[in-house]
Amino acid sequence: MKTTILMLILLLVLPLPVLAQTAQPTPDDPVTNKRAVQLAEQLRCLVCQNQSLADSHAELAVDLRRQIREQIAQGKSDSAVVDFMVERYGEFVLYRPPMRTATWLLWFGPPLLLVLGIVLLLRYVRTRRTRIEQGPLSDAEQRAAQSLLVGDEGKQR
Repeated sequence: MKTTILMLILLLVLPLPVLAQTAQPTPDDPVTNKRAVQLAEQLRCLVCQNQSLADSHAELAVDLRRQIREQIAQGKSDSAVVDFMVERYGEFVLYRPPMRTATWLLWFGPPLLLVLGIVLLLRYVRTRRTRIEQGPLSDAEQRAAQSLLVGDEGKQR
């Protein structure tokens, strides 16, 4: 009976260290916590660069999340917190850069490159089709092609 109770206690206590490692300290107020998470999702981790502050486990990201919580605790608005981060770390910290003349290439560059690639592909296909439709090869072109084919067959053997 004692061993059963001891095993039961061990099974209940065993997961506690795992839970302690994954739990992050959060403020008592769930609204404040939600604001901090939303702000951290809007800002980029300066170390990882492809993750938001909310997703990153880098030490700098942890520090920046702490700064966000401190600013919220001081009563600053969301825009004031974001402005503080931009002032301190530059616009690179923003996960979505603002729409300005300097960032037009970021916003419109990829779609323009896609359209340009499609136009160039269609133009190439059209010119290739007209070259094929223009007729058979001349005698000189056929001899050159035949010599290339014979040369390739000789190398393969």
